[in-house]
Amino acid sequence: MHEGQLADVFQPGLYLLETNNMPVLTTLQHWDHGFRSPFKSEIYFIATRRFTDLKWGTKNPIMLRDPEFGPTRLRAFGTYAIRVSDPGRFMTEIVGTDGEFTTDEIAFQIRNIIVQEAGRTLAASGIPVLDMAANTADLGKLIAKAIAPSVAAYGLEVPEFYIENISLPPAVEAVLDKRTSMGIAGDLNAYAQFAAAEAMGAAAAQPGGAMGAGIGAGMGFGMAAQMAQAGPWGAAPAAAPPPPPPVEHVWHIAENGASHGPYSKANLGRMATDGSLTRASLVWTPGQEGWKPAGEVAELAQLFTVLPPPPPPAG
Repeated sequence: MHEGQLADVFQPGLYLLETNNMPVLTTLQHWDHGFRSPFKSEIYFIATRRFTDLKWGTKNPIMLRDPEFGPTRLRAFGTYAIRVSDPGRFMTEIVGTDGEFTTDEIAFQIRNIIVQEAGRTLAASGIPVLDMAANTADLGKLIAKAIAPSVAAYGLEVPEFYIENISLPPAVEAVLDKRTSMGIAGDLNAYAQFAAAEAMGAAAAQPGGAMGAGIGAGMGFGMAAQMAQAGPWGAAPAAAPPPPPPVEHVWHIAENGASHGPYSKANLGRMATDGSLTRASLVWTPGQEGWKPAGEVAELAQLFTVLPPPPPPAG
């Protein structure tokens, strides 16, 4: 650097700095004495190695629309590495006249760029929250690609970028843990009985715990019965559908070697009343094995029990 301006950039190696091997300096100042006089310039040594284990994280939650949970807030954090890719641009854009420049002085600005692009990438990815843990490597590549142009403007590059964790707010995680516990429990009725047995054992181990054990067992089995009636997720039991209507049989009657019919049960009731059907009349209906006397068929026997008794003798 000569008088605040970038004179030249030397790649790694050994150099003897003279005016004749720095042609850029000849345009910056008129030199006397045939360019043999000593000159003063500032030389900055810039490390081009990787600076690793730099932290980034979302200070505020990222709002996105999850396909399963709906509107959701996410937090994310991780690490990254930076490296100077263009020393000349880095000197003019970042360092200026600072004689000693550290990574902490630029890490804050890069962190802001990362958080901005990370929020945009996560919100636009369309990946469900529960599947993001399996896609952190791909999401990290997308974020690194998104921040590359902004970082390159400072003469830097991000050769490594990692997402260590993507998390939900504590309240949402607590509800999700409960949902997971219900899935692990499986049969809630058996689980409630098991929990009641454990509570009874723990109460019995305490001095004077017999009463507590009885109460715990009663509560446990009561809850188990309620859960069994309410279903696996506490929903109200569905009303049982009504049974199908009974099948109406039709009957045939055999008389004098011939059969006639079919008759409904109502018809047979009127015939029993007028005497044309008696207990000895042979009847048959589909599904019945052979002809049987009407008095021996349970469905027709009641027709004869409602008949009036025989009239009293005259006089």
